[in-house]
Amino acid sequence: MFCRINSQVVFRCVLAALLLAFTLLPGRAGTLVQFRTTFGDIAVELYDQDKPVTVQNFIRYVQSGRYANEFSHRLVPGFVLQGGGFTLTNNTISAIPAYPPITNEFGVGPQLSNVYGTIAMAKIAGDTNSATSQWFFNLVNNTFLDTPDTNNFFVVFGHVVHGTNVLNLFNGFQYAFPGVATSQATNLVLYHYFSPPFDTLPVVAASLTASNTVSGFANSNLVFIDITLLQVAIQPVGGGREISWNSTAGMTNLIEFTTNLPPAWNTLVSTNGTGSRMAVVDSAADPKRFYRVRVVN
Repeated sequence: MFCRINSQVVFRCVLAALLLAFTLLPGRAGTLVQFRTTFGDIAVELYDQDKPVTVQNFIRYVQSGRYANEFSHRLVPGFVLQGGGFTLTNNTISAIPAYPPITNEFGVGPQLSNVYGTIAMAKIAGDTNSATSQWFFNLVNNTFLDTPDTNNFFVVFGHVVHGTNVLNLFNGFQYAFPGVATSQATNLVLYHYFSPPFDTLPVVAASLTASNTVSGFANSNLVFIDITLLQVAIQPVGGGREISWNSTAGMTNLIEFTTNLPPAWNTLVSTNGTGSRMAVVDSAADPKRFYRVRVVN
């Protein structure tokens, strides 16, 4: 669906609710999500059409605010970076309240493999239909996670389109083992310092004693991951309208319009995204214009 505005009504277009057409690659349309980390942004295209239940479930968590203040609780370099399980608020770690488990969509639409740069839903071993809030990035090709048994069938529902350099940094994290000296004090995986599910906890830095026990732990050293959707709003300005959206840094953001359906898209503005909210004004008074935002490499 597209968005039209006239003097009587303003349609707010929220990409997460699939009310805005959004295209990343030729022949594919998917919601764009930004994962903002200490090390930079990772842009991910979701497979709205291929894995609709999984994508809608993920978007529901984002829109509900349940992912606010979340951090990655599990990192295995050369395997996965996992999040969506826990938040930190007022120095208190809390489990993210889960919605009911969703139906496993591995066999729905294309059977997408857990290869490098994809995002998939975590689940309980032995229970195919147990995914709720937790997700993970594949840091390498993990095709064994596609194995047709209840321990696997991990559903891929998107892939990284920008920021693989940030994703690669997590493969460079070093393990810190209790009682074993480590050569670095930053970008660590605290291996079995804490009980599961925090037994492979990634941290930006940690204070370790000579025997490599944790002498002090600052919550600010957790790897926080802020997740946002590209949210588009259209509002009247004078005789025209303002189109605003959460732009994607490092990519070309195209604002396009059409006056008819099926659409014949015309470029209104082409601009480099800053990662912040941006706005442009269409001075045309035509009330029949529909708009969309596209992000391209």
